[in-house]
Amino acid sequence: MDLIDIGANLTHDSFDHDRDAVLQRAREAGVARMVVTGASREHSPKALALARAHPGVLYATAGVHPHHAVEYTEECDAEMRALHAHPEVVAVGETGLDYFRDFSPRPAQRRAFERQLEIGAATGKPLFLHQRDAHDDFMAVMRQFEGRLGPAVVHCFTGTREELFDYLDQDWHIGITGWLCDERRGQHLRELVRSIPANRLMVETDAPYLLPRTVRPQPSHRRNEPMYLAHIVEELARDRGEDVATTAATTTATAIDFFRLR
Repeated sequence: MDLIDIGANLTHDSFDHDRDAVLQRAREAGVARMVVTGASREHSPKALALARAHPGVLYATAGVHPHHAVEYTEECDAEMRALHAHPEVVAVGETGLDYFRDFSPRPAQRRAFERQLEIGAATGKPLFLHQRDAHDDFMAVMRQFEGRLGPAVVHCFTGTREELFDYLDQDWHIGITGWLCDERRGQHLRELVRSIPANRLMVETDAPYLLPRTVRPQPSHRRNEPMYLAHIVEELARDRGEDVATTAATTTATAIDFFRLR
């Protein structure tokens, strides 16, 4: 397999002691390229630094996750715009709304989301989006920018059929993680993934989070890493009624087109 993990939080401190080994294990598992998620003022520059240290293997996003929306000041906006001047930064985000945790006040989340969509409109770069328990407001903010934005992916999709088709109706892309493998919370995704067109479907680990519960043996530390993307693709292929090679090839081709990795 020649896979692309479109969302890996490789700047997370849990990788500080063995990041090179993590990248090597990913390569050995068929994960040829990874997009390092930038989700805060602190970690977006670190994502760029990682991408520059591993050209052609790692790429970066730059943004501020809704959990950190209160840090989105004018200075932060200038920092994000400076990061997006670098070609290694291939998408705007992670940005969006999260009303499940509400770690930042909802008005602050919406403001930070809008400011980052303005960067997307100015640069034409793809959008790396987060939505949890905030679908109506999320759609309302996106509608404000209708016709001004480039391609968008709703990463780590865990939502309902109605949410999925709202996104697909906008021609947005869908990122599937190991949530699919969670028999407690992700069982509904087993059926929904059949409805995602191949040219709208991408795969990601969201490492170090969301270790697939169906991986055997389960590591004792519970840390997810990109090498487990191959397992997610196997599960996804089974649920879609496809050969693993087909799912691998189409998700990779879609990611190459989406992030303009050619």
